This record gives sequence, C-alpha cells and structure tokens, in this order.
Amino acid sequence: MGNIIRRQSSKVMVGNVQIGDGADITVQSMTNTFTKDVKSTVAQILQLEEAGCEIIRVAVADNEDAEAIKEIKKQIHIPIVADVHFDYRLALKSIESGIDKLRINPGNIGSRDRVKKVVEQAKPRNIPIRIGVNAGSIHKEILKKHNGVPTSEGMVESALEHVHILEDLDYNNIVISMKGTDIKMTIDAYKSMAQKVNYPLHLGITHAGALFEGSIRSAIGVGSLLTDGIGDTIRISLTDDPREEVKVAKEILKSLNLRNFGINYITCPTCGRTKIQLIELAAKIQEGLKNIDKPITVAIMGCAVNGPGEARQADIGIAGGKGEALLFKRGEITGKVKEEDIVKRLLEEIDKLS
Repeated sequence: MGNIIRRQSSKVMVGNVQIGDGADITVQSMTNTFTKDVKSTVAQILQLEEAGCEIIRVAVADNEDAEAIKEIKKQIHIPIVADVHFDYRLALKSIESGIDKLRINPGNIGSRDRVKKVVEQAKPRNIPIRIGVNAGSIHKEILKKHNGVPTSEGMVESALEHVHILEDLDYNNIVISMKGTDIKMTIDAYKSMAQKVNYPLHLGITHAGALFEGSIRSAIGVGSLLTDGIGDTIRISLTDDPREEVKVAKEILKSLNLRNFGINYITCPTCGRTKIQLIELAAKIQEGLKNIDKPITVAIMGCAVNGPGEARQADIGIAGGKGEALLFKRGEITGKVKEEDIVKRLLEEIDKLS
C-alpha cells in the first residue's frame, strides 16, 4: 500500500479537536436547520455525531442564531463553528455565545477595523478563524484584476489578503479554505496556497450537487488533493441530508488509507463468470455488518480470476465458485461454504476477528 506523505501544517485547536500538525484529517458537516430553532438544530447535530461528524458548522444569519449557540452547545458533544457573512457583529455575538471556531469570508465581512474587533475578542479565547473564500464571492476589486471571472489566482490572492490582515494583528490561529464548483480551479488554488503558508487547509468542492454527482465531484477534487498530501479537515457539500456528507467524507478518507472508519469492502462488479448471486450476497453482508466498526477489510469476490488474490489480501473474504465459495481468513483458505450459508458463516467469522 502506498503511503501518502502529508504536508506539514501548524496546529489549530477547535474546542478539543486538533486540526493540522499531524492530527487525523477531521470530518466536518453543516446543519441545514434554522440555527435559532434550537430543538431541530440539536437533533440534527446529534444525528451527525452518530454518523461520525467531528466538527459541526451552523449558519449565523442574525442575532437570534448567535444567541442560540449558547443553548446548542449545552446539548451536543462536538465543537461548533459559526458561519458568518456580511455582519462582523454576528461574529462578536457568536464569540460571546461560546463558539469554538469562526468562519468568515474576506469578500464580504468588511473593513480591517471590523476584522480587528473580531480578532480582539477571538484571540484571548483561543478561537480559530477560518478564512473561507468561495469562487462566487471573491472581493470585487480582485475579480476586476482577473477580467471579472473567478480564478485560482484570485482565490489565493483573496485569502492571502485576509491572512496578512490577521498576521498584522498578531493573530495566526488560522485555517484556510478556497472552494469553487470548478474542480480544477479549486485544486490549483489549494496547491498554490499549500506552498505559500503553513496554516491548516480545509478542503471541499462547494455547491458540488446532489448525492450522486456531488459525491463524485467531491471525491475527484478532495481526493486529488488528499492524495498529494494536502488537507487537514474536509467538508463534503451535498444537496442532501448532511449525514450523507459525513458518509462520503469518511469513505474518501478510508479509501486513501488516511483514516480507519470501520469495515473497508472490496467487492467484485460481477460478470458472466460469476456463478453465485454476488450482488444479493454483498447487500446482505453489508446490511449485516452496518453496525460493526472494526477496522478490517472484507473481500466479496465472484470468481477464480481475481477473487482468491483479493480475498487473500483482505482480513476475511470469499471467492465464489459454482454454488459455493472459498472462505479466506488473513491470507489462508479456511474452508468451502455453500452459497446459502455464505452470509451466516462470513458474519460469524467476522465476529470472531479481534
């Protein structure tokens, strides 16, 4: 297995969760409730916690939202980030309410003096600030330099402009993101920024789409950067239940061997050589293991071409034959199982694995 050498970055603490400086790449999501609706927001965050979300972001659109953070924090177990646009006073109110991290956009937050007021309140509380640049909200003056269209260079310039403001204010508790819908532009922006600063980078493809297309677009963009060792925390943006964002993020990290999130499946796509009902078997096995979080690899293979090789490399696996399958356990054949007994036997053997 090829090891990914990760870019070195500074350490940022979001509540009790570390970002950067060699820490595990964290999984984030964002609520889609009205933050001021405390009951609904808390219910969704608790669902996201159960799904594996490690940092949660909420929209702060007005004072009621900012005030609600106090009560939300009492009922959840992961750090909470305030997403603030346009009005720096909402950032100040969120800080008062106990927020663990701020996300502000340099394209719309306002003047240096306003940023200074935020820093003066965030710094003594050790609250990190994420400079979040979106391709759709780059500062107008920077857009003009690039013929009025978003570019990777413009995204980097916009982020660095704000970085320099914070650094001039003797503040370096910073995370940076530069998200766009254009995958190549986003990748180029992050690669450029990775060479210019050592702050942690928050990855994502913004407005990626609904579950199917959004997952693919995010896997390409975020996955490409992670493969190059770039990225310290990720949020997958999907037009769907936020729990799907967490599932996709975990799968991307698991696929690159960057995190262990329970079972890793290797499954055969099937073809005319497959002589067992592999698709049905795979579905039953995954359903039977849905609540198992052991960091193991399970191979569900259909025939003798690639099946034995893949099954041998897994912790446990099957390689199908005619109405039966060979059972492999950590590289060794441990038996032959009839097709009707495969699911039961595999689940039993996985339960025995330590």
